[in-house]
Amino acid sequence: MHKLRSEIERYYATGSLPVEVAGQARKIFSEFREALTHGQVRAAEKHDGHWRVNAWVKQGILLGFRLGDLEEISSGAFTFVDKDTFPARRFAVGERVRVVPGGSAIRSGAYIAPGVICMPPMYVNVGAYVDEGTLIDSHALVGSCAQVGKRVHLSAAAQIGGVLEPVNASPVIIEDDVLVGGNCGVYEGTVVRSGAVLGAGVVLTRATPVYDIVREQVYRSSADAPLIVPENAVVVPGSRAISKGKAAEWGLSLYTPVIVKYRDEKTQGSIELEDLLR
Repeated sequence: MHKLRSEIERYYATGSLPVEVAGQARKIFSEFREALTHGQVRAAEKHDGHWRVNAWVKQGILLGFRLGDLEEISSGAFTFVDKDTFPARRFAVGERVRVVPGGSAIRSGAYIAPGVICMPPMYVNVGAYVDEGTLIDSHALVGSCAQVGKRVHLSAAAQIGGVLEPVNASPVIIEDDVLVGGNCGVYEGTVVRSGAVLGAGVVLTRATPVYDIVREQVYRSSADAPLIVPENAVVVPGSRAISKGKAAEWGLSLYTPVIVKYRDEKTQGSIELEDLLR
């Protein structure tokens, strides 16, 4: 992949490409997109327990948008217009991915592992990586470059945000065996560690602190680190009082996610019911 990486970086740095060069750049991009689609390259990877961003992969995706031309795409009774460098993915039975009928779409350049189930309608954007046994429920979104682990359940209307730019920014990462409840939103480079449970309606962003009433800690992002939700944490929507000014006088409070416990046998039992859907 070293040669592919160097070519992507070279074409990305060139900016506007002349016609005689754009054809070769498209060939390199096509090779890159195939590698991305098959999970051979990823926008972020875990090394020694830490997630590292592969900025060149994001550069490759942005290069594809620069090289692409608008084309009309027909799908049944619907017509769409999009860049020809990112067509919709189609799956064969041998890939062992269930895409249930009903309006779902997955862009080329997104990796979907065997055993993934896609309930309609849902959407997976370019650069996303969805690992084995994950269930993407109805109206769920997996954004650009988001990394989703094994046996994750993204419940109905869950939003896993995309982080394509800046290219060195950490994407949203959901590790193995996480349950993301309905109407949750995980954005801006947040990392949810393995086994965590996000109750319905939880919203996580870099700017939102997470209050752990079990361990009596507050988790925050920093300039060089994302917000990290600990392993096996059970997070629910909560609130914290505003202590100053008119807001305090009016008795106002702000939303905040709260860790109320860590995964136990009772929590595990309810999660195992999800296996019946797989």
